Amino acid sequence: MASISIPSELVGPGHPEWQYLDLMRQIWAQGSERVDRTGIGTRSIAGAMLRFDLADGSMPLLTTKRVYWKTATREMLWFLTGETNIRPLVLQGVKIWNEWPHAKYVRESGDDIALEDFVQRIAADEDFAARWGDLGPVYGKQWVDWPTYRYRKDGLYEKGPGINQVAQVVESLRTNPGSRRHIIEGWNVAELERMALPPCHKTYQFHVSGEGSEARLNCLLYQRSCDVALGLPFNLWSAALLTRMIAQQVEMEPGELVWMGGDVHLYLNHEHLITEQLTREPQGLPRLEIMRRPASIFDYRIEDFEVRDYTPHGPIKAPVAV
Repeated sequence: MASISIPSELVGPGHPEWQYLDLMRQIWAQGSERVDRTGIGTRSIAGAMLRFDLADGSMPLLTTKRVYWKTATREMLWFLTGETNIRPLVLQGVKIWNEWPHAKYVRESGDDIALEDFVQRIAADEDFAARWGDLGPVYGKQWVDWPTYRYRKDGLYEKGPGINQVAQVVESLRTNPGSRRHIIEGWNVAELERMALPPCHKTYQFHVSGEGSEARLNCLLYQRSCDVALGLPFNLWSAALLTRMIAQQVEMEPGELVWMGGDVHLYLNHEHLITEQLTREPQGLPRLEIMRRPASIFDYRIEDFEVRDYTPHGPIKAPVAV
């Protein structure tokens, strides 16, 4: 394989990816060791912030290990459909949500089926998928169909029309860009117990800087719980992708992604990944081109996205904590 020459300005301390690597190093060296929900154990710190400029197609796509950006993109497009069943993802070869319904099936049915066999059955059997593939009212449901209830004259409540937060944000950015209420919220307290996993990347707030042709769309993401080794690379890409999509829809230039974490942690069984990744240096600046402008935020397809100048180090595998 031919060697790749990387310009000196794309490596070293000035590369935006060093923020991520420095955060990983800080958590592993200084984080408090804790017993967590999964029983695996973490090293954790309270609070962190990363900032990425999205101008000129730049994206926070990590290069110190390969990140499967198409998988993350398919997940984002799935969120925007409001779907909560894993079957559409399974049929696209996306595996990131499989462990949760599998664990529930084994626990409730007593059938100790292998994960791969469970996933194959989800793909082949629509009725089985309808019963066992649903995750409850997770991200997409809250984003595009937040439930409402109306008080009736007889003293009872009935379900009202769902709220499409994404559509509302797009419209408010178009009509009232200076608002401080451009928010997409996933943390529906009333429905947390019905979710396979309560939302980790829970609150997106959009902010417009500049006016007219100079308007830039910024996104602030608050993530209450962050698996830095496996989850954060996907979360950064997805948040930047959503920002780019919305910016295109409202005819603004992409600005800055500001990521803020609450409980920011590394799992103890990810030591091999952390050790290896921290020996690597960032290389290159990946860029995203959106190939067309669909009619709405809900009409994008995977074919609409093309990543260029992505020359990552190899992948590093590690188990997902369920």
